[in-house]
Amino acid sequence: MCDMKAVRLRIAILAGPTAVGKTSYAIDLAQELGTEIVSADSMQVYQQFDIGTAKPSAEEHSRVAYHLLDCIDPHEAFSLARFIKLADEIIGHISRKGMIPLVVGGTGLYIKGLIEGIFEEGARDPELRSRLREEIRIQGPGTLYQRLQEVDPVAAQRISPNDMMRIVRALEVYELTGRPISELQRESQTQGKRYEYRLVVLTRDRAELYERIEARVDRMFTTGFVEEVRRLLDMGYSPDLHAMKALGYREVVAYLKGHTSLKEAQLRVKQATRRYGKRQLTWFRAMREAKWLNLSGNSYQENVERLKKILAF
Repeated sequence: MCDMKAVRLRIAILAGPTAVGKTSYAIDLAQELGTEIVSADSMQVYQQFDIGTAKPSAEEHSRVAYHLLDCIDPHEAFSLARFIKLADEIIGHISRKGMIPLVVGGTGLYIKGLIEGIFEEGARDPELRSRLREEIRIQGPGTLYQRLQEVDPVAAQRISPNDMMRIVRALEVYELTGRPISELQRESQTQGKRYEYRLVVLTRDRAELYERIEARVDRMFTTGFVEEVRRLLDMGYSPDLHAMKALGYREVVAYLKGHTSLKEAQLRVKQATRRYGKRQLTWFRAMREAKWLNLSGNSYQENVERLKKILAF
């Protein structure tokens, strides 16, 4: 990991909800600014998971160096700690070439972690928390407490074996960040900003954003999303993999298993994507230093010029 105490490198960050248009703006910006892109997307890192994660196309990828795409085997879990380590290395490499890296993505946890370091307060995932609670219901509390003793003995010493809320919280943080909650709490008081940065959050009028989400999902299904999921299952990838938590994959798995119709699966993907977009915006609103740019009502080139000014050092 880079030593940010010696020097704080500069990064530009382009964030925003799914389907807002980050990729196209990022690629044009990177070309105009003469730099490279570092993806901050928790699912686009996985190989083979392409259509459902809305990865840049081969043509888009050919126009600019785009890092942290297709670099993780789907059997692996990808944590915040690993993202920061890899992103630090890439940012350092780009910076040594005299460029200001452009970090682009919609995973607020990753962006905040890159700026501030790993922090336990922000590591939250309601679905993961529900799964851990379900494990308690099925297997009993002892199994999860034993797991906590293995991954974070310091936290286990100060948490009662009967305190299910704190046990679940500690395991939730560990699974999301790859580090024990006890370490993160110890570091939280001394952590400072790791980079000098400019952060802009792209947004659109709600109706327009929802139209774009629906259009994207329709496009996914017409360009082979179902076939992609079927191929992944045929290759032996389990529906329980972390990578399968990417938007839409579980809904398509349900369709392929005969649990729902194709139309219902498509509707559920749209609903899940809208909910995810709301959660992303909530994340970014908590980043007080972010500048917001509503893309609605302006020409594409006008927005590019405005972005260049906001992100300039």
